[in-house]
Amino acid sequence: MKNGFHNSGTLYLLSTPIGNLEDITLRALRVLKEVDLIAAEDTRKTGILLKNYSITNRLTSYHDYNKEKKAPWLLQELKSGKSIALVSDAGTPGISDPAYLMVKYTIEEEIRVESIPGPTAFVSALVVSGLPTDKFIFEGFLPAKSGKRRKRITELSDEKRTMIFYESPHRFLDTITDFILILGDRRVCIARELTKKFEEVKRGRLSKIREYFETSKIRGEIVIIVEGRL
Repeated sequence: MKNGFHNSGTLYLLSTPIGNLEDITLRALRVLKEVDLIAAEDTRKTGILLKNYSITNRLTSYHDYNKEKKAPWLLQELKSGKSIALVSDAGTPGISDPAYLMVKYTIEEEIRVESIPGPTAFVSALVVSGLPTDKFIFEGFLPAKSGKRRKRITELSDEKRTMIFYESPHRFLDTITDFILILGDRRVCIARELTKKFEEVKRGRLSKIREYFETSKIRGEIVIIVEGRL
């Protein structure tokens, strides 16, 4: 064992762009070139990124549907001394994606884990929201079923910190309606398709935001920033 770790490889949690391919660090590009293997949540999207920077490297899938089977194999690769870059669909691995399981197993085996920092959608949305950024909570995706979603929002009704959520386009209006019914007409910021061609940031009261999106086509990945209780 050296420096508290076995003589094994390293798992790199490597952040990738959330839209604009220029939003990647020089260190991230170097690691993508140097590792023995890239484990990607979406190999197609990661392939586009690699091609853009003329990186040819071994690519394998690691996502929600195969993580239980794939994690032990990736661990064996690490134990054999190979280094692996774990990348999400977009942004930072471990934020609303299956990276947690792999990190947990890797730490249990006393294998080195390093973070290669970069973009995270909820942080980018928060800093442009105009809502307080000194204290906040990140909730990720609310439950898909309406009853469980409303229960969770009710549990958050007395939360004073700024609240951050991810939501899918087909549940977006239902979620906004639930916020109005349970939290009241609070200030909100909607950040959609951040860093991409059709990026949109809308700020205002929940009721006005619902009116706007009722007549607009809702597409892409959405971050909802909701004002805490005053």
